[in-house]
Amino acid sequence: MEPEFAVALGRVRPRARVAVIEEGRGGKGGADGRGIVGFLPFERSAWGNGRALGLGVSDLQGAVLRPGTALDGEELLRACSLSSFTFDNLEDGQALFTGRTADAYPSYVIDVGEGYPAYLEGLRQRSPKFLRTTLAKERRLGRRVGEVRFVFDERDPRALDTLMAWKSAQYRRTGRRDRFAREWISRLVRLLAATRAQECAGVLSVLYAADRPVAAHFGLRSSTVLACWFPSYETELAKYSPGLVLHLRMAEAAARAGIGLLDMGRGAAEYKEALKTGELRVHEGTLIRPGVGAALHWLGREPARRAQGFVRRRPRLASLAARSLEAAGRLRS
Repeated sequence: MEPEFAVALGRVRPRARVAVIEEGRGGKGGADGRGIVGFLPFERSAWGNGRALGLGVSDLQGAVLRPGTALDGEELLRACSLSSFTFDNLEDGQALFTGRTADAYPSYVIDVGEGYPAYLEGLRQRSPKFLRTTLAKERRLGRRVGEVRFVFDERDPRALDTLMAWKSAQYRRTGRRDRFAREWISRLVRLLAATRAQECAGVLSVLYAADRPVAAHFGLRSSTVLACWFPSYETELAKYSPGLVLHLRMAEAAARAGIGLLDMGRGAAEYKEALKTGELRVHEGTLIRPGVGAALHWLGREPARRAQGFVRRRPRLASLAARSLEAAGRLRS
């Protein structure tokens, strides 16, 4: 939701836009002096369909509005020459877009606002066996592979290359679309890795054993939040659970840096269930302005999205779908 993110997207997605929302005549404050009251970052297709900026990677979307600003969603779309606006991680509370068509999903978070020792004690109470086992695996990794060390903000571009290669292999192995095969995502990650603004900075965290990368993560941080995007690990060392060790080290380093929240994003996963302290809520859907373009967009997207949502909300179906994807991934590999 920061300008640096919009600028980076604009360099890799030529149809990226930011609508400037003004209140009062003249755009300089008008009768009440309010002037600019908000922004809407989005991408616009050649057919006038809109989507949240960075859809596919961004895990927080929506309009940035001054408190108390009243807007009509359809009027905003009309002003932006959009027939629709699609989102998959809309910030909770943005009723401007949700209406009756959006589905809500949990986004799993780790709260270290009271410090890492407090988080660790809470984890020990909630999941004593999980914590004990993970810490034991970290010690075993150090004994059998080599000294374990952690770098919270690694600047070596080779480490980023390693993470992207791991993640691509993971996508293929699990039957999912390889995000890094899409050039704009790879370019975006490299741009953000070099971004160092106070409220929008790329962070590459790496766990080493004997100076060998064994797990890594890339995400974005502000002064108070770390958004977890791309975690992965060396599969040859999976028995040591290096990804879990990495997340514990990240939580510790984040707390030390004054970051109070690690947002692991939506999408159920065992490691998220084990590590989380709570959940936020994000929304997925499409706001449509009546018209032919919007109707065609709805027909092309909504039936599939609703079918996916139906599966996600039913654990047995979701588990079966995941196993099917993994089987397809093994065949493809």
